[in-house]
Amino acid sequence: MPILAAGSPEGRSRCPGAQRSLGFTLLELLVVVAIIAIASAGVALTLRDNTASNLERDAQRLAAMLESGRAQSRMLGVPIVWQAVPGGFVLEGMSPPLPKQSWLSTDTTVTAVLHPALPGMGNAPTLTLGPEPLLQPQALVLASRSQPTVRLQVATDGLRPFALVPAEAAAGASSP
Repeated sequence: MPILAAGSPEGRSRCPGAQRSLGFTLLELLVVVAIIAIASAGVALTLRDNTASNLERDAQRLAAMLESGRAQSRMLGVPIVWQAVPGGFVLEGMSPPLPKQSWLSTDTTVTAVLHPALPGMGNAPTLTLGPEPLLQPQALVLASRSQPTVRLQVATDGLRPFALVPAEAAAGASSP
């Protein structure tokens, strides 16, 4: 008695016009591999380390804030002092007074302030932004708490605006 159940040899021989489907074609496998490759590339781009880009964003924001404070100091004729505080910084002397500015990334910290000693300020990390048109050369070194080797420097030579400088180049230039 012939059995037409799946897997029966008699059933296969009796249906000569039916095609057998025993696996995937090469084209189907290539499409699946391409989809997996695109998905894994998307995941890799989303999970990349943003430490350096977050630090650069904080440094660019700080340079803009320092230039804004410097311009206002020159316009009003009063000194504006930048000071590092836990989790951010403050600009004292601004009109209207600004609240404490937090870093955009909680991983950002100020590791050094490079400038000649300011009278009466002690060891507090501060910068004075005017009111004179020419400042003393000043620099701030920003680093990542989780990766201390990732560093950026925001610096001015006193005449040019504050800008990002690679920390290695600025460290060599600041030594006497």
